[in-house]
Amino acid sequence: MKKLYFLFLVLFLYNNISAQSITFGSPAFKNRLLAADTQNGYAKDKNGNNIKIDSNGNKEIEISEALEVYYLDASGNNTDPQFYNIYGIEYFTNLRSLNYSSNRVSGADLRTLIYLEDLDCSYNTDFPVGINLEGLNLKKLNASGTGLMKPFLTATDGNVGLSQFPNLETLICNSTVLTSINLSGLKKLKTLDIGSNLLTNLNLSELSSLENLYCSFNSLTELDLSACKNLVNVIAYKNKFASLSIKDMPKLENLELHQNSLLKLANFENLPALGKLTVYDCALTSLSLSDLSSLKQLNCSNNKLVSLNLEKCPNLKNVTCNFNTLLTTLNISALENLETLNCSNTSLTALDLKNNLNLEILTASQTKVEFLDLSPLKKLLDVSLTGSNSLLYLLLKNGRTYKNYFLNAPKLKYLCVDDENIEYYKQVLTQSGIDNCEINTYCSFVSGKEHYIIKGINKYNVDNKGCTANNSLFSNIKYTVANGSNIGDFYSTKDGSYSIAVQEGTVTITPNVENPEYFVVSPSFVNVTFPAQSSPFIQDFCISSNGNQPDLEVVLIPIDVARPGFDSKYKIVYRNKGNITQAGVVNFTFNNDILDLIASNPLAESKTYNKLSWNFTDLTPFATKEIILTLKVNRPTDTPAVNNGDVLKYTVAITSQNNDKTPLDNNFTLNQTVVGSYDPNDKTCLEGSIVTPDLIGDYVHYMIRFENTGTYPAQNIVVKDIIDLSKFDISTLIPTSSSHSFVTKISDGNKVEFIFENINLPFDNASNDGYIAFKIKTKPTLTVGDSFTNDANIYFDYNFPILTNKATSTFKTTLATKDFAFSKYFVLHPNPSSQILNISKTDNIDIESFEIYDVLGQLLIAVPNAKATSNIDISKLRTGNYFIRVKSDKGSSNMKFIKN
Repeated sequence: MKKLYFLFLVLFLYNNISAQSITFGSPAFKNRLLAADTQNGYAKDKNGNNIKIDSNGNKEIEISEALEVYYLDASGNNTDPQFYNIYGIEYFTNLRSLNYSSNRVSGADLRTLIYLEDLDCSYNTDFPVGINLEGLNLKKLNASGTGLMKPFLTATDGNVGLSQFPNLETLICNSTVLTSINLSGLKKLKTLDIGSNLLTNLNLSELSSLENLYCSFNSLTELDLSACKNLVNVIAYKNKFASLSIKDMPKLENLELHQNSLLKLANFENLPALGKLTVYDCALTSLSLSDLSSLKQLNCSNNKLVSLNLEKCPNLKNVTCNFNTLLTTLNISALENLETLNCSNTSLTALDLKNNLNLEILTASQTKVEFLDLSPLKKLLDVSLTGSNSLLYLLLKNGRTYKNYFLNAPKLKYLCVDDENIEYYKQVLTQSGIDNCEINTYCSFVSGKEHYIIKGINKYNVDNKGCTANNSLFSNIKYTVANGSNIGDFYSTKDGSYSIAVQEGTVTITPNVENPEYFVVSPSFVNVTFPAQSSPFIQDFCISSNGNQPDLEVVLIPIDVARPGFDSKYKIVYRNKGNITQAGVVNFTFNNDILDLIASNPLAESKTYNKLSWNFTDLTPFATKEIILTLKVNRPTDTPAVNNGDVLKYTVAITSQNNDKTPLDNNFTLNQTVVGSYDPNDKTCLEGSIVTPDLIGDYVHYMIRFENTGTYPAQNIVVKDIIDLSKFDISTLIPTSSSHSFVTKISDGNKVEFIFENINLPFDNASNDGYIAFKIKTKPTLTVGDSFTNDANIYFDYNFPILTNKATSTFKTTLATKDFAFSKYFVLHPNPSSQILNISKTDNIDIESFEIYDVLGQLLIAVPNAKATSNIDISKLRTGNYFIRVKSDKGSSNMKFIKN
């Protein structure tokens, strides 16, 4: 019975004590506790659930109710009044976490809270007395913004001692006016935030577990992290570092050191996990970055860097280095993952972005860069080049739209964009007041958009047994390429290969040979669909002979202009455009009185007074051979003299034992006008300014010369020729000869482009010349008296195009063409005459033939081999007016006479 009474007494006393209400020193603090409920999260139980502390609703807090609280948030806010003390908190002995920040608590005794691990007493403005934390096993302490910390901790003289908390993992005491801090014994500390204090030094030698360090806004002059190998984040901006060397930190991911205005030298090495580094607004003159393989963000703007080498940071995605006004060199060639770059307001003179194919945003305003190539950057979304006063050449042909490209470059000379963007950028240049800038697409020769390649070779089935690897190649085939509504023509190269860039969709390629009746091409066409088909798509063509078709061609090309007293170089180009192998002779005739042969390569096998001959054998189908000649032109003081404006006449002929299918092109006459001064970039119709009517509807030949008169080799040259479709049949255009390898492209109906890519034409006088020659048929609808004119634009790399002269030729009858005055060498008598027309020579001239024409230009009498002829019988002619025409070594001329 006594035992039962004792047990009852114990239970009574316990219940009486547990039910005892707690007396609080601050009504505001008590009201905050009474306000706790399951919604606001002011209090939590041991399971982390929100609870109502006043569980019985009696407006009091009993000890038993306090013991249910494990997490208490009594932090100040904008609605509840602040409190000055937290007396009564000592009964909450099960607390693990306590937050009474942002109040005005002047002191507290927390010794009874033996389980307390997390304490946030930050920003209590009335904090001169301090708090008693004796015996506590804190893991996290936030005492930021509490004024002087020394009243509530054990140390004196402002030197905070924290060794009483050996299990402390997080310490936050920023904005506490600390001048020093003792961190000894805190071997488990992982996070330290001591920013916005007055620290001049920081000893971290015992913090081997430290992961996060925040020490910004202090006066630290050095930072030794060598003992903290587990650091992940270091935030140390706004200090007074003069130099820094941070290396061998295997876990460091984030390093922020910006706004250290005294920091001049920085060395960062072997930080394999570092992903972000900020050192902007410092005084850096040198920044050494080595073995930072994980670095993705770098901001080093507003420093005094002269150069920046990022080759040891290959995974960088974002680089900001603007406002380094002394920066002249930036090496980002290794940054294949780079997405954003800001290098504005620097002294960079060059910016190489060809390896940064993932770049999306570029800000490069106000630099000294003169040449900027953005054409490889297919992902580029935003570009800012405002205030680019030094920029002269800009390549923007990258297939992107242009809405977020901002350009202000008043000295811009050349802008390269995609075809579809030319009109837009013309407007941009006009609106920007840039009126001296060439804009075209010739910085590259494929579209800046996503494109696909079709390529292959043309093989000649010489024995009609099928094409094999051993077959010879067939050159100069024209391919008609149809991609939807876009149709253009491309020509294979001299070596028989081709490569064509096309856009997505279904593309039809049709090969065309010059004489389709001579050959059969297999396949006759090919359809390819991209991107379903992989690129490059390989398609070879096999060309077989169709019967026996002998067809030779010869043309004479003047490599140089003819000037009195100077050497002039010529090239005989002869070709087998038939389908059988041939042998024969090439004959060249010139006026030996006014021209001296200096050299020929190969040497002529036969030479007479004014005629050279070369034999040829085994000229296979589509084979082309060349003969180079050098002739010296007489001076005005020589006899006979050659003066400016004289016409030099040359003839070249090719013959074989076969009956040629097109004998008209077996003979070629070059009428070359002698000049004094000349433009090295010119265009010439090789038939001359007067063309005989028999060439209406047939081929005429053009040659375009170009010369690099600059001070640097010309890498790419484009000759653009707009063909007059009312005078020429553009489908018949065929390149015949060139100085360098080239590609021919026909687009937009009448635009012909001869593209000399990567020829690097020298600028020295001995080798700075080049040319392209082609033939094209005139329209058969032209008549005698019609003229046809052609010129071309020549583009040297990124310079303004050079417009050639207009080569104008007119169809005139034979009688309308005079190479010299007839009366200078001949006298006709009698005139009029009824029977015999006598012809007397008054000067030295070699006569080849005489011809008599009526006024309609019809040939009535022909006297070939007329070297010894001195009269012609005209008795059978009707009474009327006639013309006698002479052909000689000085050209041709004619004179009118009367038959009575």
